[in-house]
Amino acid sequence: MRNELVDTFVQNARKVAAEAFVVADDGELNRVLAQVLQPADRVYCPGVTNREKAVVFAPEQRCEDYRSATVCVEEVFAGVAETGSVVSSSGGGKAIQAGLVCAHHVAIVAQENVMESVADFFTQWGASPPTNITFETGPSRTADIELTLTIGVHGPGRLTVIVY
Repeated sequence: MRNELVDTFVQNARKVAAEAFVVADDGELNRVLAQVLQPADRVYCPGVTNREKAVVFAPEQRCEDYRSATVCVEEVFAGVAETGSVVSSSGGGKAIQAGLVCAHHVAIVAQENVMESVADFFTQWGASPPTNITFETGPSRTADIELTLTIGVHGPGRLTVIVY
């Protein structure tokens, strides 16, 4: 059941133009990061969770302030299989906007935190959901009155999801 849920999440994330990968260990996580990060990227990673602490990239790419980074690599709160969305929260000492400010958001989702639906996500919290929650479904998109689509105006223009 868990594998099917993860497969559905990955397929739906790809349908909304996110890059999506499934990894089994820290080595695979860092191989994917080596593929998606560019040498010129300025990378912010909070380093709060164990998965974030396992992230390796060139020291000269490290950016201590997410507002000046071009890429944010972080473990997010959850994933929603039915929509392919990642869910961020400001809990645990994280800045909720970090992944939304950078041009490229690399969202690490723990397999056990992939929910079947938005309703399932909220059901688990009952009357006490986290204070700040952001759902991100693919790269940011907007269109003008003539329906001209623009990517990345109100958030990341590129979203990479890594299920670990």
